[in-house]
Amino acid sequence: MEIEILQLLEGAKKAKGLTVIIDVFRAFSTACYAFGNGVQRIYPVGDLEKAYRLKQQNPDYILVGERNEQKPDGFDFGNSPSQLLNANLSGKTMVHTTSSGTQGIANAKEADEIITGSFVNAQAIINYIRKQNPDRVSLVCMGYSCQYPTDEDTLLGEYIKNELEGKTNDFPAIVEKIRDGDGARFFAPEKQKWAPSADFDLCLSLNRFDFILKVEQENGLNYLKKISLS
Repeated sequence: MEIEILQLLEGAKKAKGLTVIIDVFRAFSTACYAFGNGVQRIYPVGDLEKAYRLKQQNPDYILVGERNEQKPDGFDFGNSPSQLLNANLSGKTMVHTTSSGTQGIANAKEADEIITGSFVNAQAIINYIRKQNPDRVSLVCMGYSCQYPTDEDTLLGEYIKNELEGKTNDFPAIVEKIRDGDGARFFAPEKQKWAPSADFDLCLSLNRFDFILKVEQENGLNYLKKISLS
């Protein structure tokens, strides 16, 4: 098994084999919490106008996402797991658009299959890759708005690679490194309205969910399918 860690949109475009699009803060952590709270289907879209169009065509859909970390006008929720914890999402269809993770899905056109990456379902991801046993694995770290690499995404890529190669990980040390680095923004007083400190802890709740989210396609639209591994 050849395992490669790639970065940003260029990495997504180069990804081949079984591809994991990684966005820890916060897209694919948020998606896991949405499924955990009863969402039936998620459409990840890269384009904001496409999200609005899907909502217009399907008024019952809920809009979740961000631009510049903040909830766009007319959206039901921001890209925040803490906002979804107590929401009634049972049976809902969600349209999800973000500055990083959903962009990676839209651009990974050479991948054999795509799953999402976050710490909250890291072991499920690792187990799924082992089960599939592909010749090639691409771990694509989407970074901050696809502009520059971030600690949390790169460290998750390394975490998955280490586990697959039988190497140990020190998760508490990983958390501290993220807290002192790119995760520090979640503790800034001026950002609590849209990037609350609760999201930091929720996104780093290791192995909280025992399912993966796989990208499937129907009627020309990508959607995330929850696949339980328990």
